[in-house]
Amino acid sequence: MDFGYDETTRAHLERLRAFMDERVIPAEPVYAEQAARRSDPWSAPPVVKELQAEARKRGLWNLFLPASDYGAGLTNLQYAPLAELTGRSPGLAPSALNCAAPDTGNMEILAMFGTEEQRRRWLEPLLEAEIRSAFCMTEPDVASSDASNIRLSITADGGDYVLDGRKWWTSGALSPDCRLLIVMGVTDPGAAPYRRQSMVLVPADTPGVEVGRGLPVFGYTDGTKGGHAEVSFTGARVPKSNILLGEGEGFRIAQERLGPGRIHHCMRAIGVAERALELMCARAAERTAFGGPLAEQGTVRESIARARVRIEQARLLVLKTAWLMDTVGNKGARTEVSAIKAEVPLMVQQVLDDAIQVHGGAGVSDDFPLAQLWAANRTLRLADGPDEVHLRSIARRELRPYLADAQA
Repeated sequence: MDFGYDETTRAHLERLRAFMDERVIPAEPVYAEQAARRSDPWSAPPVVKELQAEARKRGLWNLFLPASDYGAGLTNLQYAPLAELTGRSPGLAPSALNCAAPDTGNMEILAMFGTEEQRRRWLEPLLEAEIRSAFCMTEPDVASSDASNIRLSITADGGDYVLDGRKWWTSGALSPDCRLLIVMGVTDPGAAPYRRQSMVLVPADTPGVEVGRGLPVFGYTDGTKGGHAEVSFTGARVPKSNILLGEGEGFRIAQERLGPGRIHHCMRAIGVAERALELMCARAAERTAFGGPLAEQGTVRESIARARVRIEQARLLVLKTAWLMDTVGNKGARTEVSAIKAEVPLMVQQVLDDAIQVHGGAGVSDDFPLAQLWAANRTLRLADGPDEVHLRSIARRELRPYLADAQA
């Protein structure tokens, strides 16, 4: 078994490390200052565009997209360590590389399932970072972790579809650059549970679409992502040509979208844990309590040691999952995809919590990034399916042969 990265990955890592050290990390305070002064809390500060221009010059653009016609042509395994590196500055680096959610998943959908016209109208400007997009799946009135619960209706009417219903936690919708909503809803209530849903492309300025309040995450707006919004659809009408793949294909598309996205999320989260561990070690070395540095305290050393072990374990599991996705596809890797989605955010939460504890009161302030990183990572335990759903899926597959034997 070879644990080394191939030549392509090493070359990208070298360029990305330089970009992170030279431009992204130094830009974090600039971003914070500009964000505090902007009139629109959902707009990207000017430094983001500056970093994007530099990233393109360095060949660090659209790295997430495996399709070589549109992205860098990297495999999931090649992209995974790059995603981890961007996780060291999760609020800035992914956007700088045009590798930020929800646009990444939406671009993957359009690349895989979009028609030539849909790609021309929406994918191409997204690839150029000329526009932003949003993904409308979660609803306020149902447990949306079970897609069969989704209620927003997509009703055929002549040559159009008419949308009625509400969504929330729609990331990106509040950005002034958001031009496209990918909406999942019900086209056939009488079909089998996972054939009821379809996805349609809805221009953000469609009459009947109303972007409502922004939903803060533990008090943070997540402005870099264009926030998280409530969105209502009241008689919103789009042409039938705006459907993706066909009626009844919504659940399939969602599964294809979420598989690679979970790799991206988990590897970025590992990057968050690495930065938290660095901050924890630096703080422990420089602070003195009870006659000696914190680094000499046994409990602090144990936290540091356990953090390193947990990070290494998580990284190996995510890399294995990425390799499986490249070799046997999303379906063949679904147990591992569920495993990393349930385990990695929980691991990162523990590392962040220990780092906050070592920092004391400073850890929960805005003087360090730990509090905001904790809030974002805690939310990841709900995004793309809560822990319990993924653990349920793993247990069901583990138990299947035993239950079959018992029933025989």
